[in-house]
Amino acid sequence: MVRTMLAQTPDDSPQKLELIDVVQRLGVGYHFEEEIDKSLRYIHDTYLEYSCKDSDLRTIALRFRLLRQQGYPVSCGKDMLMFGIELLSDVFDRFLDGEGNFKESLVENAEGLLELYEAAYFGVHGEEILDKAMEFSSSKLKYLLPNMNCSLSTKVKAALETSIRKSLSRLGPKKFISMYQHDKACNEILLNFAKLDYNVVQKLHQKELSEITRWWRALDFANKLSFARDRVAECYFWIVEVYFEPRYHRARIMLTKILNMTSILDDIYDVYGTLEDLQVFTDIVQRWDASALEQVPPYLRICYGALSDVYIEMKNELEKIGESYRVQYAKEEMKKLLRAYLEETKWSYSKDTPTMEEYMKVANVTATYMMLSTASLVGMGNLVTKKDFEWVTSEPLAVMASSAVCRLTNDVVGYGFEQKRAAVHCYMNQYGVSKEEAIVEIRKLTKKAWKDMNQESLQPTPVSVPVLTRVVNLARIIHLFYDYADEYSNSKMNIKDIIYNVLVEPVTV
Repeated sequence: MVRTMLAQTPDDSPQKLELIDVVQRLGVGYHFEEEIDKSLRYIHDTYLEYSCKDSDLRTIALRFRLLRQQGYPVSCGKDMLMFGIELLSDVFDRFLDGEGNFKESLVENAEGLLELYEAAYFGVHGEEILDKAMEFSSSKLKYLLPNMNCSLSTKVKAALETSIRKSLSRLGPKKFISMYQHDKACNEILLNFAKLDYNVVQKLHQKELSEITRWWRALDFANKLSFARDRVAECYFWIVEVYFEPRYHRARIMLTKILNMTSILDDIYDVYGTLEDLQVFTDIVQRWDASALEQVPPYLRICYGALSDVYIEMKNELEKIGESYRVQYAKEEMKKLLRAYLEETKWSYSKDTPTMEEYMKVANVTATYMMLSTASLVGMGNLVTKKDFEWVTSEPLAVMASSAVCRLTNDVVGYGFEQKRAAVHCYMNQYGVSKEEAIVEIRKLTKKAWKDMNQESLQPTPVSVPVLTRVVNLARIIHLFYDYADEYSNSKMNIKDIIYNVLVEPVTV
């Protein structure tokens, strides 16, 4: 019924834009990828014609956002003739006054401002008009918020907290379903389908989490490695937000196990291990040679055994379908990660503070996202090729940007616990500024990284959309765990309720 609805709604109508948007935000867009792509291709090809005719801010901003989400390099204004973005029309320029600022009269159009706000998060470098749009729309929406009706105010509050660009693939739809059912334009067929689909997929996720929990308990780390944090549910939730779709079942299991092991290794290098032991252990992992394990304490032998078993299990499973070569790429990235962990450990033992450049060269690796981006592709079947692995392991801009978002966001909330190895401390030391000034500059670097990812997501993309999506989704999840506090280390905070809501609590049908 939803597929028929998509087919029968004219591509050249505002209703088609709204329908695609709702389908995607309800979390069921993965069922209709071909239909949505076909419609958006038509909308892109007729972009100039309809953008020139439209005067409604909401429709123009929505069309712009949907096309940018799909990777189409559409223009936002007459100043954008760069990065291969074709000049198609003065999309947002018409809403500026004589001084180049957004017209104050737009304050009367709250829904238009909301769409403008969402569109602004898809900006790339040089799009000053979208920087202005974000500042203008967010300030006006906050000003209008007290006088909005209940339905609109709920949408605006949710958007100001998390934009669509940073919205998570399971938590986002769960929230949107609850908002959409109170919308006067709610389509009951769409709503009921989204609810049923959410609950069906949730059951699959619960079975997977049970499987991973059994694996974790069999390792008996609670007794063998008592210092290690038990973050099975958090790690699985993290990976569900990287890819939730049923087709990625095998990939989720593999990546969750790797993330759990990485969490333990992080604890060992951060807190528990001695420099001498860690140097020997790092060398053993570089050679992937268990024969030298007698040189390290028992806890490191246990950790190595569990880590090695994860990769052996992956290789055995992939050998059946001729894809075992992928495991070597994942192992090399893990080796690289441990070398970087060791470098940070050396910094903590020394009295020297690295420069920001020295720090970020290592910290982009210890953010773990270079390793996780590579490992995320291992179980994705025929959606990825050897070329994709060559790309992801070459430190491309999109992966480096995702890593920077992870590291810098983490460092801002974690400053105080890991001062010497935090970007905040390095920036303060190098430039002689206060903590507050350093944080402001680091947040600018985070925004720059998001623009890098936005740019790399525009066609022609260096790799396929499924590959790029994993990289961007990794950046999205970090904001939930680290935007306001270290929710991963302090698992009894807000994140516990969120995980329960997403993975356990079904949607009421």
